Amino acid sequence: MDVGVRLQTIRKLKGLSQRELAKRAGVTNSTISMIEKNSVSPSISSLKKVLSGIPMSLVEFFSPDFEQDSDTQVVYKASELIDISDGAVSMKLVGKAHPSRAIAFLDETYPPGADTGMDMLAHQGEEAGMLVEGRLELTVNGQTYVLETGDSYYFESSKPHRFRNPFDEPARLISATTPANF
Repeated sequence: MDVGVRLQTIRKLKGLSQRELAKRAGVTNSTISMIEKNSVSPSISSLKKVLSGIPMSLVEFFSPDFEQDSDTQVVYKASELIDISDGAVSMKLVGKAHPSRAIAFLDETYPPGADTGMDMLAHQGEEAGMLVEGRLELTVNGQTYVLETGDSYYFESSKPHRFRNPFDEPARLISATTPANF
């Protein structure tokens, strides 16, 4: 069995990035990367530590009968959503563990003064969303819009865009993007 390929397959099936798995397991990103590339052959104790971040036992890991669809999650409790952002904006991803996720469905919170950054975002795909609380500024292709609670949007993600909350109250946005890059 190719341990590196197996680990990468299971990690992706569980919707975990190398960084997230490393953080959960208490190891470095490079450790996960080297194992997945078969640059190193982990000891049983090291592999057990890495698998604790999934979580998965050694028996499950090495089992040829491991069913990929057997534990595909359907319902995600609020406490299970993983915050994939690294700034002031909270971006909680729904369905991260789904093995064939085609969209990124997010519950986003923008505190007063928060934004997606000074640089405009642009990538292939589409984006849609609805503001469920507060007000939020959306700039798409040089045009700035102010979204009020209940307003929604839909645009091609290849157009330069950014989100910003210059207002005094938090804004909460439910959004979806394709492809599922997170």
